[in-house]
Amino acid sequence: MSLIPATILTGFLGSGKTTLLKRVLTEAHGQKIAVIENEFGEENIDNEILVADTQENIIQMSNGCICCTIRDDLRTTLQDLAEKKRKGELQFDRVVIETTGLADPGPVAQTFFMDDEVAEQYLLDSILTLVDAKHAAQQLNDRQEARRQVGFADQIFISKADLVGRDELDALTHRLKHMNPRAPMRPVHFGEVALSEVFDLHGFNLNAKLDIDPDFLKADTEHDHAHEDQHHGHEHDHDHEHGEHCNHPSHQHGHQGHGHHHHHDDDVKSFVYRATRPFNPARLEDFLGAIVQVYGPRMLRYKGVLDMQGTERKVIFQGVHQLMGSDLGPAWTEGEPRVSKMVFIGLDLPRDILVQGLDQSLV
Repeated sequence: MSLIPATILTGFLGSGKTTLLKRVLTEAHGQKIAVIENEFGEENIDNEILVADTQENIIQMSNGCICCTIRDDLRTTLQDLAEKKRKGELQFDRVVIETTGLADPGPVAQTFFMDDEVAEQYLLDSILTLVDAKHAAQQLNDRQEARRQVGFADQIFISKADLVGRDELDALTHRLKHMNPRAPMRPVHFGEVALSEVFDLHGFNLNAKLDIDPDFLKADTEHDHAHEDQHHGHEHDHDHEHGEHCNHPSHQHGHQGHGHHHHHDDDVKSFVYRATRPFNPARLEDFLGAIVQVYGPRMLRYKGVLDMQGTERKVIFQGVHQLMGSDLGPAWTEGEPRVSKMVFIGLDLPRDILVQGLDQSLV
């Protein structure tokens, strides 16, 4: 039996999660979807489209979708659903888990890897984060949970983009890219986003694609060559450079025109490491193992496509918090430069320690 794809939907209060869910639950899209709602949701879907007084916590919609609220923990709910599906009591093709607006999606994602029974039945497809353009700046300033949700995302949807000006939207996109350069982001109107853009994104698969926003990498090319010899071409002063060469108007106010980003203080940050020499597998494993032990709770998402000594194939690794997995990918092709690339997203991660340790893990 094939695995049931699961999507974690997270996002700021008022960012449109309920609108998106209602659409998923009521539209005739031909897919049977089970939505798992965290009961403590600030805006419960039930009140509007479901009969609230039912004792049953699984409700079948007219289009064949299912909505259920979590009364116990997520693990039990997922196992119950899978069992009912196996017995033919429930029909559904995929699961969407809505986390409450203030939740950290990390533990939800970890459930899919840590629990064998869940891992044998479900495949985590991606974490989607909805960002409300109108209130984003305030929410990102005030709430660490909002910043963490951005760091975790495989895909970011920006809602209410029509309510803000072009400059404000640019500044927001810029800020989000600093926190998470690996998640594609786009403005959406929830009545109109195609479900194909919401599901089967394979954001969690160990695939050989490491999509890092090209602008994020560009910011630093002028300094890259200078570093090439001493630092194997990985981006060293990334944030710094971005600040100096960046003249987004929105980043200047309040800074006496220094042009430094005023949001450099976001605690969720990302950086990219590149190396042109291969890694020594044992040294790298020791180093990453040690780092994850110490900084795991602050590491939100990290991923790499690596050149390892002793194999002609790319090695792909990724992780959430303390959980890390790796796999052999496709072979390096003829003439392809064998460059290792990693992206780390986390809360005030010690960039220098990471860079130094990675440098020392090279052959």
